Amino acid sequence: MTDSTGESEPSPRAQGSKPAPGLYLVATPIGNLRDITLRALDILGGADLIACEDTRNTRKLLGLLGLKAPKLIAYHDHNAAQAGPGLIERLAEGAVVALVSDAGMPLVSDPGYRLVRDCAARAIPVTAIPGASAPLMALQLSALPSDRFLFAGFLPSRTVARCSELEVLKAVPATLIFFESPNRLPESLADMAAVLGGREASVARELTKLHEEVRRGTLAELAAHYAEAGAPRGEVVVVVGPPLPDATPTEGDLDTALRTALAGASVKDAAAMVAEALGLPRRQVYARALELARPQE
Repeated sequence: MTDSTGESEPSPRAQGSKPAPGLYLVATPIGNLRDITLRALDILGGADLIACEDTRNTRKLLGLLGLKAPKLIAYHDHNAAQAGPGLIERLAEGAVVALVSDAGMPLVSDPGYRLVRDCAARAIPVTAIPGASAPLMALQLSALPSDRFLFAGFLPSRTVARCSELEVLKAVPATLIFFESPNRLPESLADMAAVLGGREASVARELTKLHEEVRRGTLAELAAHYAEAGAPRGEVVVVVGPPLPDATPTEGDLDTALRTALAGASVKDAAAMVAEALGLPRRQVYARALELARPQE
């Protein structure tokens, strides 16, 4: 947090005082414990309670960092609606609450944004303690364009749904970043190669750990490698280069993306989403969405 002049406040540890009340989004190591930051140690050591994906993992991490565990509360996809109000109540009372994921930055493929929205609606202070991030590290190591990128999280687990999602993302004019299960990696790469074509890509795994590996090649080459080698071990991030120069959206690309979007959204929302994804004028996309949504006679 900053003072009224915009200058950074001293570390609570340096001050010998407790952190100011509020919600702190604290990055934790994605592998190497030495990636913890001094500010993260300050906040985790001074929090009244820590909201975390798995209390067992966080308790173990705190022990390895030499910190005494405060009260730990589970906060994850399956209980966010139930646990959130209690956390807001504690924050409204002036508590120091740290939110952590099992590894990396909170809110990346987890429900923490709901808690941040609730805090913002109630004018409860929120700040982040940045640190390790697997998607950004994988992008850095991919040797692919990094000036514009889209983090797309996990793709659907089934082939048909996965290919439909890839069709929507196909014309996004940016490098794509995905999380993927090691067991699904060979099939997922094969679907990416089929839908996205001959793009360059990389597969990063075990980032910051002893067996860190980054494998680069075309999607077809990577799919062939993992089809033969089998599923790798460890956490996996796939980075895929932007569309090839001649891969501008066609009418077929537009219709496919719109039909997929219209299956779960209104005409207006589907058109806005597809226009942004494909880099096309909203008026053009909305007009085509109206045509596709019109009942066939």
